[in-house]
Amino acid sequence: MSELQRAWARAKMSNLEPYDEFDEEDEEEDSVPELPGQSATDREDDSSSASSASSASSTGTIIPSPSRNLFARPGVPRPGRSLEQIPWTTYFERELFLGRPDMPAGTESGGGGSKNVNVNSSEASTITHHVYLTSPVPPGPLFITHHGAGSSALSFAVLSSEIRKQLPNAGILSLDARGHGLTTITSNLSYTSSDTEKLPVDLSLSTLSNDLIHVVKLAQKEMRWETLPPLILVGHSLGGAVVTDVAMSTRLGTAVLGYAVLDVVEGSAMDALQSMLTYLSARPTGFASLQAGIDWHIRSRTIRNSISARTSVPALLVHEDEDGSAEAVEPSPSRHTHHRPWKWRTDLAATQPFWEGWFTGLSTKFLGARGGKLLLLAGTDRLDTELTIGKYALQVFPEAGHFIHEDLPEKTALTLADFYRRNDRSTLVLPPKVSDLLKQGKRI
Repeated sequence: MSELQRAWARAKMSNLEPYDEFDEEDEEEDSVPELPGQSATDREDDSSSASSASSASSTGTIIPSPSRNLFARPGVPRPGRSLEQIPWTTYFERELFLGRPDMPAGTESGGGGSKNVNVNSSEASTITHHVYLTSPVPPGPLFITHHGAGSSALSFAVLSSEIRKQLPNAGILSLDARGHGLTTITSNLSYTSSDTEKLPVDLSLSTLSNDLIHVVKLAQKEMRWETLPPLILVGHSLGGAVVTDVAMSTRLGTAVLGYAVLDVVEGSAMDALQSMLTYLSARPTGFASLQAGIDWHIRSRTIRNSISARTSVPALLVHEDEDGSAEAVEPSPSRHTHHRPWKWRTDLAATQPFWEGWFTGLSTKFLGARGGKLLLLAGTDRLDTELTIGKYALQVFPEAGHFIHEDLPEKTALTLADFYRRNDRSTLVLPPKVSDLLKQGKRI
């Protein structure tokens, strides 16, 4: 290159605007501020863990490592992205509050042990089930959805609208399990001075299954349906165990066409339970606002669909000043809890006695219950050996996280709609009865 060419190049480059190599770093610091006691190594771990995290509010298949942080820390929401809550009325036509006496059993068991409960009244408490409903148009089906532990009925909100796009006559009934969402239990028991502690919520599998059956029948009575519409049961994580147990019981009769289980199988779920407490201790104890909670779920890739996060996350949190049952956390300089009034609505650690009972025998029941069977997974590594030889429909979405129905609502809806069509009995053409042929004078 000649001296003239070099001079021309230098003059040309001097007119260009200098590149600020710290823009990206500055933006990252704006969205995830440094917390007291957080080292450079911790911040680096936060960044890497944000892309690999899975479920935060439901018992999933993630196995956390004690040597690294699981999630990005809650920070200031990034500018330019809407984090406003989307109301439930966007997806459902109504909400129902269905009350009934809650009849506790003589023993309360779940996995690790049991607790005797003495009841002096035939109706020890009243449970009011909270349900979101879009009614089916006959002869359309009704999809009954049950969320996972720590989640809520609104985790199926976006999916419900996608199902209606595929099946305009379909209805969706999505319930809040006891101890979740807006479902409440009012105790009528009188406690002695030595028994002032609040009784724990019974989240055993048998109780949750009984709740689901009652909700369906109460909804039928409330909506004045003469008969139940064709039912497709859909459950995510813990909800998958519940709908499988309900299908196995046959208590909803022949109305159940089939059941779909989303990202839970017995073996991997049982393995994940070993690390669940570590998993829960790694997530934030609270958030400064609902928007901060939504932002954390998106940035940590707990929920990979921002629309679904804006719809479902607010139901997972409760302001400690608005709910007397919300546990006040002692202020800590390292956690700044006094600046994070939005706490988790459901204490998942308190449900530990029930964890094992949720998933024990799940594979056997899944293969043995009547009706069509559909298993949706986020990866084939979650598949049990017992399930490799069973007869059922399997769909894998490797690009999704644990919350398949929230991450990929369109694909999940397509799969569920196809599952319904393959099990729809109304399209079956049965051969004529012999007695009818004889009446018509035809030879057999």
